[in-house]
Amino acid sequence: MNDAATPDHGAGTPGGDNDVSSTPDSTPDSAPDGTGSPTRRTVLRTSAGVAGAGVALGARGASSATAATDRIRPPEAAGIERPAPPRQGRTMAGVPFQRRGTVRLGIIGLGNRGDSMLGLFLALPGVRVVALCDPVRTKTERSAARVVAAGQPSPALYTNGEDDYLRLCERGDLDLVYVATPWETHFAMAKAALLGGKHVGVECPVAMELDELWGLVDLSERTRRHCMQLENCCYGRNEMRILRMAHAGRFGELLHGAGAYNHDLRDLMFDPDYYEGPWRRLWHTRLRGDLYPNHGFGPVANYMDVNRGDRAVSIASFGTPALGLAEYREAHMPPGDPSFKESYVSADRTISMVRTAKGRLIRLEHDVSTPHPYSRINSLGGTKGVFEDYPARIYLEPDHSNHQWGDFARYADWDHWLWKEHANPPGGHGGMDYIMLFRLIQTMRLGLVPDFDVYDAAVWTAPVPLSHQSIKAQGAPLKIPDFTRGEWRRSRPGVDSAKPGE
Repeated sequence: MNDAATPDHGAGTPGGDNDVSSTPDSTPDSAPDGTGSPTRRTVLRTSAGVAGAGVALGARGASSATAATDRIRPPEAAGIERPAPPRQGRTMAGVPFQRRGTVRLGIIGLGNRGDSMLGLFLALPGVRVVALCDPVRTKTERSAARVVAAGQPSPALYTNGEDDYLRLCERGDLDLVYVATPWETHFAMAKAALLGGKHVGVECPVAMELDELWGLVDLSERTRRHCMQLENCCYGRNEMRILRMAHAGRFGELLHGAGAYNHDLRDLMFDPDYYEGPWRRLWHTRLRGDLYPNHGFGPVANYMDVNRGDRAVSIASFGTPALGLAEYREAHMPPGDPSFKESYVSADRTISMVRTAKGRLIRLEHDVSTPHPYSRINSLGGTKGVFEDYPARIYLEPDHSNHQWGDFARYADWDHWLWKEHANPPGGHGGMDYIMLFRLIQTMRLGLVPDFDVYDAAVWTAPVPLSHQSIKAQGAPLKIPDFTRGEWRRSRPGVDSAKPGE
């Protein structure tokens, strides 16, 4: 799920159409999974058994919370790194999409997030929404009506229970599956899409466990299909401007950065209509660490070319007591509300320090349980100066002196070409959602390499399980796996892309 200055959402969106063949983008294995035709029985189900944004998890007891925690492998000390599992396919780094005139798209999840993104997909040229899936049929029918109103054929609907996304993923006329559902369903749905021969874009976080992250890396490599974390904050105007300036050397040698998801969500997490069922709040009963690192980690990782010349090697995390949600519940929820059966363990404020192979430091923060203004921090520092966001301010040599911040607006010439081309994009979150989708569809239609891949998805999400384990281990630094299996040493383009010729 993506969130900028407004709340994030728990549901899904789009589909598209292809006027050329649907053959693989890169030489495929003999079958999508490399062994034989996928069936529904081959798809790993999540422990929660929830497949759509409209399905509530229901109240869980302590045994369920313990099971979710205990499935995560014990922490590895920073000086000890398990060898990467043997590669089952070939790297997906630098693999382009197959060129296609129209992108045929299927959407899984049509709650707040999915329904909002549907309108943006419909506004993009060369996208056809072919199939929609949500177990709440009224949502799916409402979204289908929007597709028809936009002048497209009526999409196929998949509303027959929480597993009907499997039938959508088996369709032969989809190029991309978009997943915007509760977090615990993301891995199973991404896996089903990859096994079905589709590229897949997943809202944050892409999975919740290290083994699941490795599973998606292996599947992407075997099926020759991209699995992408649709991190909209990487496409924010400020983030893209800083990215270009950093890569041009304006900050000198990069030394440190910071990113966060500090967003007071207490009222929304206790709102039964916003997050259908308590699925998001219940994660605070299961994991102690950073539940949503991607918004802060993704942009800073891009500044530092993580997976493209540098890599994140370790993380050490610390957490405050978990007090905020219980206090809010006591003050705002009626006696007897089911939430009083919940015991919250997730730290109100999590602070993590990530170290890279080049010795750089990235600070990550997460806080959705206490009152404070919205901030993603979004800071970058080097030998020639520093930028800090919220509010945006900059200090660079030789431009600034006397310890006075400079006006970041004066650096508008450094805007990325996407923002120069789309100065006032539609949609929420300041337009970054539209910019992200525009660029994704552009790369698919022109047969380009995507701006980020499964390795980025895995690294940006790894703090979810690792921060939990580090906090349990009193802040012990833990190794971040090299999901690229050595490919990170090779410099290659990312979000700081050149404007393509048509």
